[in-house]
Amino acid sequence: MANKICELCLSPDLGGLELYMMRASRYFGEECISVINEKGKLKSYYEDTSYCYFTLKRRNVLLSWLSARHLAKIIDDEEIDVLHLHWTKDLLLAIMAKLLSKRKPRVVQSRHMTMTRFKDDFYHRFLYKNLDMMLAVTQQVKGQIEKFVPVEICPKIEVLYLGAEQPTLINAEEKQERREQLGLGESFTVGIVGRIEPPKGQWVLIDAIEKLIHQGIDAKALIVGHAMNDEYLEVLQKDVIICGLKDRIIFTGFTSEAQVMMQLCDVMVLATENETFGLVLIEAMMCSVCVVASDSGGPLEIIDDRVNGLLFKTFDADDLADNLIRLQKNSELRENYAMAGKQKALEKFESQKQFKFLHKIFGE
Repeated sequence: MANKICELCLSPDLGGLELYMMRASRYFGEECISVINEKGKLKSYYEDTSYCYFTLKRRNVLLSWLSARHLAKIIDDEEIDVLHLHWTKDLLLAIMAKLLSKRKPRVVQSRHMTMTRFKDDFYHRFLYKNLDMMLAVTQQVKGQIEKFVPVEICPKIEVLYLGAEQPTLINAEEKQERREQLGLGESFTVGIVGRIEPPKGQWVLIDAIEKLIHQGIDAKALIVGHAMNDEYLEVLQKDVIICGLKDRIIFTGFTSEAQVMMQLCDVMVLATENETFGLVLIEAMMCSVCVVASDSGGPLEIIDDRVNGLLFKTFDADDLADNLIRLQKNSELRENYAMAGKQKALEKFESQKQFKFLHKIFGE
């Protein structure tokens, strides 16, 4: 069994990838240290806690050796056996730190993103030759790695789904109170959680809500997440006003209570163009909320269409609206999907089960 693990993520953002890294480090407890971006959003999850962590400055490629030397020293001082990275942009840093360190830890990469081109140039051959293992978050990603990484340098690959923690459920009274505070009232409420940017498809949900309103349905959307680009957010907000949906579309901004927000909704939507996995779907399913997602990428391995949720044509607001109308008019169907979704999430995607498997992998 590996004695000491280093969880590495210098991403400045905060999404499913970053939160998964944080949860993994907390699962491993005293066996683990974390190395994070000194200016990243993850830092707030480590400050004022007992978890051991170090911060590094994210440098450009020409100066990356400085960060690699610092990381190598951390590896040696902390006697690290396994270096586990999550953000693809940290791969060069991790490999350089491995080669500079005295301990030469095994380097394992969780591949959270799709792979779309061949990795047969000198640079990528150097990286993958020194990488010990890759953990693909879906079968689809595993297939992409096998396709694009030359077999002679391809490390061992395992599929390890991202897990979600069982949520703290709020009672009916608190749910109603929070809905009133947000101006949701008794409206049929559809939520979407994630960074606000075009590929995440918030605009698709807004268009779908407009179609529901035209059908005479009292519907509202709860859009949870921070904007990657303020100008894009302003465009969305202006479109909402132009369409007469000002009181129908609620932007909450970033919140650390994403799963609480999910519980305020009748349906949760993932409208991303090509989501690699879809952790927010699993989190919503664990909250006993019915889910609807784009019919591409990771959601295909999470949702069994018309069994524990619904799939709609990617970026097709009409198809999304049709699915939402079906769920709004049939609360029993909605509840059945929600119950089946929760059961699958607990059986296949519960975080403790996935982390136990990860621990086993590191030990081997």
